[in-house]
Order: sequence, then C-alpha cells, then structure tokens
Amino acid sequence: MSEPSRILHPGLRQKIMSADAAAALIEHGDHVGMSGFTGAGYPKAVPLALARHIEQANQGGNKFRIGVWTGASTAPELDGALAKVGGIEMRLPYQSDPTCRARINAGEMDYIDIHLSHVAQFVWFGFLGKLNVAVVEVAGILEDGRLIPSSSIGNNKTWLDQADKVILEVNSAMPLGLEGMHDVYYGTERPPHRKPIPMTHPGDRIGEPYLHVDLSKVVAIVETDSPDRDTKFAAADENSQRIAGHILDFLAHEVKVGRLPPELLPLQSGVGNIANAVLAGLNQGPFENLTGYTEVLQDGMLEMLKSGKMVMASATALSLSRAGTKEFLDNLDFYRQRIVLRPQEISNHPELVRRLGVLSMNAMIEADIYGNVNSTHIMGTRIMNGIGGSGDFARNAYISFFVTPSTAKEGAISCIVPMVSHVDHTEHDVQILVTEQGLADLRGLAPRQRAQVVIEHCAHPDFRPALRDYVARAERSARGGHGGLHTPHLLDEALSWHSRFEREGRMLP
Repeated sequence: MSEPSRILHPGLRQKIMSADAAAALIEHGDHVGMSGFTGAGYPKAVPLALARHIEQANQGGNKFRIGVWTGASTAPELDGALAKVGGIEMRLPYQSDPTCRARINAGEMDYIDIHLSHVAQFVWFGFLGKLNVAVVEVAGILEDGRLIPSSSIGNNKTWLDQADKVILEVNSAMPLGLEGMHDVYYGTERPPHRKPIPMTHPGDRIGEPYLHVDLSKVVAIVETDSPDRDTKFAAADENSQRIAGHILDFLAHEVKVGRLPPELLPLQSGVGNIANAVLAGLNQGPFENLTGYTEVLQDGMLEMLKSGKMVMASATALSLSRAGTKEFLDNLDFYRQRIVLRPQEISNHPELVRRLGVLSMNAMIEADIYGNVNSTHIMGTRIMNGIGGSGDFARNAYISFFVTPSTAKEGAISCIVPMVSHVDHTEHDVQILVTEQGLADLRGLAPRQRAQVVIEHCAHPDFRPALRDYVARAERSARGGHGGLHTPHLLDEALSWHSRFEREGRMLP
C-alpha cells in the first residue's frame, strides 16, 4: 500500500508533474539554485531530467548551459550528471564531483569558490545576478504551504526567497520524523538594518522548524522516493589516529592551564577520516557535556551524541555513512532532541562562531613554514574541492586547527613547504598546525619562530633538513641585503619544490 501524499496543500497538489516536465521549465542561461549540502538534501530527479534535456538540445545544435548554485557539494545525480553533458556554465560555491573538477581544471566550466557564509548575502545583495529558478528538496508540504526541510538546509531559505520560479521535489524517502529538527531564522536583514543574531548557545532555537515560499512562484512539484547518497568513510589509519592524539593532548593541556573549560567549547570539524578520528578520540576521552557547532554532522559526532559525551549539536546538514544513516533513522526521536539543522548563513556565521568560541578543525592540502595554508589547489593551479566553510570558522574561532598528513603521493610530496602554492588562509588566521609528526602551536610566535616550530613539529623527517637549509640560506641572504629578516624567503626557490614535482614527480632531488 502506497504512502499517502506528503503534499497536503490542495493548490500545490495541482502542480504535481514529472521530472521531465519540471526540467523543461528551466531555460538556457538560467541561474539555478539547487538544494544540497555534502550529499544531503539535494534534488534527485529534476537534475537528471535536466541533463537529458540539455544533452538532447546540444545534440540538436542548440547550446544549453546554466549556472548551478548550491549549499555545498551534492552528488553524481546533480553535479556529475550536469557536468557530464557540459550543462554547467558557472558553478558555485563548492563542489567535490570528479567530473566537475576535471571540467573546471580543463577550462570548460567556470567556478567561483566562495566562503559558505557569504553565499546567501551575496545573492541578497545582487552581487551574483538574478536567481531565476530554485530546485529544492523537501520532506513534505503542510496544509498551509509551509515546507518541512529535508536532511540539509544549506542556502534553501535564500533560494526560495530570491528565485523567480520554484520547483519542489517532495522526497518520501526522507523521514517525516525530521519535522521539528530544523531551525530556520528569518531575522536577517541587509545593511544598514542588520541586528545582532540572538544566539548565545549552540542549542538555542531562534527561528522556526519550517521553510516558507511564495506559493505563486511554485511552478512544479515532483514526487520522489530516493535516499541521499552514503558518505564513504574509511577506518582511521595510523596517521589519522596520531593526528587525533596530538589534538587530544593539546586540548587536555589547554584545560589544565585554564585556557579552556572542562567541557571545552563548541566543536567544529570538517568532513573526513581525520575529523572522525578526532571525534572518536573525544568520545573515549575525559571531556564531558560537549557541544557541536559545525556545518556538517557526520558519524563521529553522531556517536558522541549516542554515548552522551556530546549533549547537542548544531549543523546545516547530515553527512552519514550507511551505518550512520541506519543508526540515525532507527533512533530519530532521540536525535531530534539533540540535533538542530540551520541555514548555512547561520551555521557558518562569523558573528556566532566568534561569540560561541568555536574550536575549529579543518583539513588542508599544504602549509608553509610561516603558517599560511592552502586548502583548495594542487600545485597552485588545479582546484580540488573548495574553501567551503573553513575560512568562516578559522578566522573567527577561539582556536583554529589545520590538519594533514605530513606527506602525500607515497612520500614524493611534503605537505609542509617553504611557501604554499596557493593561499586560502593566511598566517594571521592559523593558530595550530597538526600532522602525524606533531602539533605546532603558533600562537604568540613571530614568523621566524613559527618556521622553527612548524619544521620541527610538523614536517616529515625526510624533508626537515631541506626546510632547515632553506630557512638558513634565506636568513643569510637577508643579512646580505637581499630581502628582509621578518619573513625571509628565497624568491627564486620559494616554489621550486612544486616546480620540481611537476617536472620530476618528486619535490626533492
């Protein structure tokens, strides 16, 4: 027996149509705001139908490309499908799809990498042009037209507010038990009318559980029954466990000397195996009554809520493995009391990150000896994914950590280099660097002091002699009148490690 319709508004039931019919309402050149954040809550049917439509148009000699705006990364059914047929003119603000990445790096797709907290306000301000269409997944529609959000909120509030036309996918695979987990704040304004956001604790509810939409803008409703993609997490390897251990030791020391309270401060962690290893360590550690204030809630934080180590967590999206999804669905009533999902303009808001004193932990590609961090580019030119929310948190965190293994490509690449090949986070925003080799606490250190700590604590032993030699020769050169001693560099050599890798496949001779 089929489930009753989740579209309870009589007028909107009249707009139910196929995904193909809905996709036909999107035109060449449109800017399309799609729901989705780290593989959660993205539309499942309309993007695939749109990709078929674009492929047919292009085969007939009619160019068809759109701008795709999202919350963050989505899934192969969205990014992958549209990129495969060459249907994306411009992508923002974050992507992780391999086909998208290849087209961006081949110059076949434009990409704007934006701090995730900036996206909504850039759209409100008109900085990105007109938003023509919103395609948003929801879990249901109430009798009065309010929308039950899905497994992520991301920028959905802004897409629904700003778009000329709205297409809703109502996904019956999303549990109706999600109702009540969301907190959608409608109090933001454009300058000069902004007011303080009324939140002083990660668990504060300052909005309402539903999304609103002008019903006259809704042009199509598509019913779907498709789960989110599973996030794949490998078991923590030795390097991840060692990195986690360094962070846990550091946090214990900060509590001991009185710079952190016994329950720490709200935790933010990026997605990935290292982040899950840190959270697993915290789950086994001495700290109690922890809280989370993050973008994405993944398996590690779910386990902390289950054990009682963490009392509540705020995020904008879920990003769970298959086992994590089962745990979440099997105990949804339990988690609904302990998880709040918010728009990303709130989950990533610098005002709130600073006020709450968030402890921020994010991955990096490389760091240099002075503490500058590259989160996004391989060898300076090839985009990997994007800056995401790491800058929102790092610049405003109580303590900001950036983590990576010390080497890559089986030791051919050092992730600690003389100068990063691309800068996402300057030395001014980076406090702690961590590799499996150790932890470099850069607080209160001048640049040359930072260099010594980074080399000795974070660089792999195979690369330390070359880094020490670089610094020593840069200082001698500065004393000889070539450059300054504040941040000594050999400009002819600063990026030579990257150049050598491009030529020879390794950074050192």
